[in-house]
Amino acid sequence: MALNSARSLKRQLLLWLLVPQLVLWAGGGLLAYRMALSYAEKGIDQSLLQSVRALARQVKPVGSGLLIDFPRAAQDVLEQDPEDRISYMVSSPPGKFLLGNRQLPPPASAPAPGEPTLYRTDLDGKPLRVVALDVAYGEPQAPQMLRVQVGKSLAVQQRIAAELVADMLAPLLALGALLSLLVHGGIRRGLAPLTRLAAQLEHRSVDALSPIEMAQAPSEVRALVLAVNALLDKVARSVSQEKRFLNDAAHQLRTPLAGLISQVELAQRQATEPAMRERLAKVLTGAQRSAHLVHQLLTLARTETQARREPMDLAHLAREVAREWTPRALAANMDLGYEGDEHLQLHADSLQLREALANLLDNALRYTPSGSTINLVVRKDGTHAVVAVEDSGPGLSDDELSHVFQRFWRASQLPGGCGLGLAIVQEIAVRHGGFARAERREPHGLRVSLHVPLQPTG
Repeated sequence: MALNSARSLKRQLLLWLLVPQLVLWAGGGLLAYRMALSYAEKGIDQSLLQSVRALARQVKPVGSGLLIDFPRAAQDVLEQDPEDRISYMVSSPPGKFLLGNRQLPPPASAPAPGEPTLYRTDLDGKPLRVVALDVAYGEPQAPQMLRVQVGKSLAVQQRIAAELVADMLAPLLALGALLSLLVHGGIRRGLAPLTRLAAQLEHRSVDALSPIEMAQAPSEVRALVLAVNALLDKVARSVSQEKRFLNDAAHQLRTPLAGLISQVELAQRQATEPAMRERLAKVLTGAQRSAHLVHQLLTLARTETQARREPMDLAHLAREVAREWTPRALAANMDLGYEGDEHLQLHADSLQLREALANLLDNALRYTPSGSTINLVVRKDGTHAVVAVEDSGPGLSDDELSHVFQRFWRASQLPGGCGLGLAIVQEIAVRHGGFARAERREPHGLRVSLHVPLQPTG
């Protein structure tokens, strides 16, 4: 029982529970990355501050000049890692290159003497963190200023931050996947009562209107079950009233019509005037047609319930019905025969199939000209049993064939019919999970067949 146009409740719950988790994971990953960058940058700043003070201590004023005691080995250590290279520059006055990397950019504004200034810049297209320290030296009469800058690439900082976030998010993603599985399983378990309810309703027949039993179910599902049971109870009462009405109608209509037909036949035999006999004949025809219509309407109403499935021999039933209709065929000067299998077992409602065969034969005998041939055929076609009535009459046109199973539609205005016989045949076929078909025979004639599954379809 599915609605393709409606969104699945299970899918909606999964979306509402998992999508926010994905958003939170993405936001948490971004926040963790920024925090890792911030902590890594603090570590770099601390290292730069120590380096710039240590380098500034190696620059010593001598008279009016400077002595820079910076061994070559220390310089090689600073510059040996190309990815984590520490660049430095000594200038005096600030901006006039003395030693180090000439391309190291200056700060945006001059720092206060003795107070290191940290800033970001780019060197060769790569981000760089730089600290600048201005140191005063010289005689009081001729003060001078020395600037020491030390910079460190941020590539390692970003790599460390990415690795840190990856190491942190990997177990979180694993936990998230496990949580998703748990959520999916929890939703399936929570919706299981609804699935059981749908299965119970889907596999119920039309006549099965007893209450649904669901002892173990959440309160929300139990409320739904109670509402469905209340509806089933109303439907059961309505069906019961309809059946009582049909039984009453059968008794109240059939008995007076049968009495009327008997009285008209008696009066017709006793009448001597031709005009009176003609009027009585018209009354008798109308009464017989009314009785036939009542019978067909009651039959149609009874067939609009689920067929009872029981083992039966369709071939035996067809031969029995053919024997019952042979006297009428002989009276109409028609040749009624049987063709097909000797036995054909299936599960079906024998009473409804008997009614369908009777309607097929009645339709053929009523509208086929005298002297024609009518065959009742029973055979197996794959997973279906097929019973067909074939006649050698004039047949029907393509337009008439498209209307042949419509209720109250008649292709002929001959007296006696009411346009319900083939509609009943189709209804019985549908109730058995099959179908009915009407087609022309060559060179002329009509073939109406009833296809019923050999095994119940549900």
